Amino acid sequence: MPSSLHEGLIEVFRQRPAFAADLIAGLFELDVPAWQHARLDSGDLPDLTPTEYRADVVVTLLAGEQAVLAVIVEIQLKPDAAKRRTWPVYLTTLHARLRCPTVLLVLSPDSRSAEWCAQPIHIGHPGWELRPLVLGPQQVPVVTDATEAADNPELSLLSVMAHSQDPQRDKIFDSFLRALRTLEDEQASLYADLVLAALPIATRHHLEALMSTGTYEYQSDFARRYFFEGKAEGTAEGEARGEVRSLLAVLAARGFDVPAAARERITSCTDLDQLEEWIGRAVTIKTMAELFD
Repeated sequence: MPSSLHEGLIEVFRQRPAFAADLIAGLFELDVPAWQHARLDSGDLPDLTPTEYRADVVVTLLAGEQAVLAVIVEIQLKPDAAKRRTWPVYLTTLHARLRCPTVLLVLSPDSRSAEWCAQPIHIGHPGWELRPLVLGPQQVPVVTDATEAADNPELSLLSVMAHSQDPQRDKIFDSFLRALRTLEDEQASLYADLVLAALPIATRHHLEALMSTGTYEYQSDFARRYFFEGKAEGTAEGEARGEVRSLLAVLAARGFDVPAAARERITSCTDLDQLEEWIGRAVTIKTMAELFD
């Protein structure tokens, strides 16, 4: 799994730098100059003093070899007063280095932190006020269309993280899982790991159950390897624990109250074939007794 939510979100932009342009043009309706490709630039933004400034990600949009717009992407998980002094430095330093317009895009998965990030920064000079472009849960669109998710898996990923409690969450999950099929295994694993690490435990188990049951047509070689071969756990014992969690998640999602004796029978089972059979039954049973028949 990614070492942290912060590093995982940074890696999303490293995987596809053009995602920064998608966000500022599509969600913030910024007038983006015509460009042909996007590149990652150094996030080191030193000034003339020994102080070192380093942005999380810098994406530069180019027309030919000419930089036409630079996007500083910051992942902010909680308020940090120091950022209100360093963000303006990032913008002016990069503007001077690349000699093109620069914008600041801040991603904050937490609503309260996003509100803090969006507060204007008053520099002191008349008329100079920095208002960061902030993407919090309320600004992330609800992505339930499989085609839209496949066209922009990164936006679908953010949608899962932002709207895991939405009434349409199964459709949101479904579109995201379908989008994973369009990616190479390494990138799909990164995105799946990031989502599973960021979601609340109960929601994570529900998503794991969707990914591990064979009733969905998006079940792919990647998904089978990811769950049935125990990628997330790494050992046969860990794989069994993962199957147990998935089975209990399916039962919980379907509203079953699992009696203590049944829970003990499930949690003590280490037979992967038996657990997979129970998971398959759990999707359609009408009573708990049917699970073990």
